[in-house]
Amino acid sequence: MEIGVRVALGAQARDVLWMILRAGLKLTLLGTAIGLLGAVALSYGAAALMKRPPTVDAFVFSGITTLLVLVGLIACWLPARRASKVDPMVALRAE
Repeated sequence: MEIGVRVALGAQARDVLWMILRAGLKLTLLGTAIGLLGAVALSYGAAALMKRPPTVDAFVFSGITTLLVLVGLIACWLPARRASKVDPMVALRAE
């Protein structure tokens, strides 16, 4: 409903697109950061249990982080693109 109201009041399609992308990417980056910290902590914990020096492969962690952020970007962009093209009257009637 919020999207329909914004479009009915004159919001540009790119403004709606960026609003949805910003909200989705904020959650994606927060979840990725928490997951990355957890992965590093578990790596050190596993190394301590096996009595060997911890191995934190920066290449693997950065690659997986980049992949997850790209997947999150695509997952936000596809519905945002569709929502930015919605007719405001159709969106308002649906609610």
